[in-house]
Amino acid sequence: MRWHKAMETAAEIAAGWTADGGPGGAILLFDDTSIRAEAFGGLANLELMLPFTASTAVRYASISKHFMAATLLRLQEQGVLSLEDELGRHLSGLAALPAAVPIGRALDMTSGLPDAMETLWLLGVPWTADLSRTALRDFVSAIDALNFAPGTEISYSNTGYRLLEAALHQSGRDYGALLSEWFFQPLGLTMTLPEDETVPVPALAVGYHRTAAGWRRGRYGLHVSASGGLTGTAQDLVTWLQALLTDAPPASGLLPHLGARRHLADGRPTEYGLGLARSPVPGHIAVGHGGSLPGYKHHFLLLPAQRAGVVVLTNREDADAHGLALRVIAALTGADLPEPAAGLLPQGRFVTESGPFWIEQEGGALTFMGASETLFRGPEETAVSRSAHLPVALRFVGDAIEGEIGHVHRRFRPIVPDAVLGPAWGGTWVNAQHAARFEIAAGEAPTLSIGTGPLRVTLPLDPLDERRALTDRTAGPWRQRACLVLDGDRLRIAGNRSRVLVFERG
Repeated sequence: MRWHKAMETAAEIAAGWTADGGPGGAILLFDDTSIRAEAFGGLANLELMLPFTASTAVRYASISKHFMAATLLRLQEQGVLSLEDELGRHLSGLAALPAAVPIGRALDMTSGLPDAMETLWLLGVPWTADLSRTALRDFVSAIDALNFAPGTEISYSNTGYRLLEAALHQSGRDYGALLSEWFFQPLGLTMTLPEDETVPVPALAVGYHRTAAGWRRGRYGLHVSASGGLTGTAQDLVTWLQALLTDAPPASGLLPHLGARRHLADGRPTEYGLGLARSPVPGHIAVGHGGSLPGYKHHFLLLPAQRAGVVVLTNREDADAHGLALRVIAALTGADLPEPAAGLLPQGRFVTESGPFWIEQEGGALTFMGASETLFRGPEETAVSRSAHLPVALRFVGDAIEGEIGHVHRRFRPIVPDAVLGPAWGGTWVNAQHAARFEIAAGEAPTLSIGTGPLRVTLPLDPLDERRALTDRTAGPWRQRACLVLDGDRLRIAGNRSRVLVFERG
């Protein structure tokens, strides 16, 4: 273990944040008993010029997920539930299809449950809208459709964690209280589970994203739930992760279950476990998870065999926290990380024969249905991702790109050049269940208009062929590109995390 080299790498990253003069972050290297190195850079608050330290709190975002999985494992030990139970057994009011999803699949990203935030955005509701726990639970509970049959694919969704927190509350268990009693208090952690972003959190770093006019605060109005609601410091997270590594109370027995491979319905293994995922460090097993909310980007990685790890917490949207964590771990272990895959795949957009599935490859970055990943060189000249929840293994064959995305084999052909959307696209389209509607103006420069009042926006439609087109919208630091598929008097609109919305001609 090359601790000195890893320390140098962490210090170099942090120094870059300081030199930039904007927001920054913390990098902590640790073994099973101590913090071996700390590196801090940039500011936790630009307005007050406060530096980022080990005691700076952040919104952990999706790092929160494995705490819900840990809570459910403890309840399984008590005989309260089983990960094989269907969601509907523990949460009433669910539509039939989500009710039949097993708890374990709701945790391991193979559930097919459409993501709440992306579904709302597709309907024209921005993710900055102030929506409560109850409103969001009622919304997702009523959607009687899945992105795919449970266990047949892997695709990221926060909805399962939201529904499982609702199940705990319905049973009379306060999730935040359980976390505090079982995990936080025994370790002296300052972690909290605020209801939403309006709750004051001591020493909380502000999340920022960079614009042409300078740094701006990130905003997120939705109740974030067990999927991403925890706050805490770098020191807190290291203390908890050391307990996981050493199998010490109150984390005893958890890490082997949280980080273990899960399996699809046909028996194939995935790299995403129960709120923890495996990352590609050649010659080593590395498990961890990232987190992303507007202005926050984090990742941690553990090396269970070496009882070591790294935490990277940042309050800047432009940080590739997973890549930074891998860079530090590679310095620590001497592992050679894969080279970028630039040149393996042709540039441009490609679509499957049917459905809303499309990709765009540009400079070694792949976008699949709006979700983006950097590609690296894999075995036999494949281009692969390093993401457990968006696994990619593609190659160029003939005039097509083919391989697996999300463990599903797909073949993408080039889009139709100069495609035109015919008159059948034009008019009003309605989704009665969600009281949603949009208007399409067909022609040489087709557009889609959605929303109401000052929230109404008009988006260009970019044809992929005569039956499919892309929308493109940006809000704050996030971009959404959705695919519309015309089928007679029905129009499907889909992103990677939500593929269930169908509109009918009004």
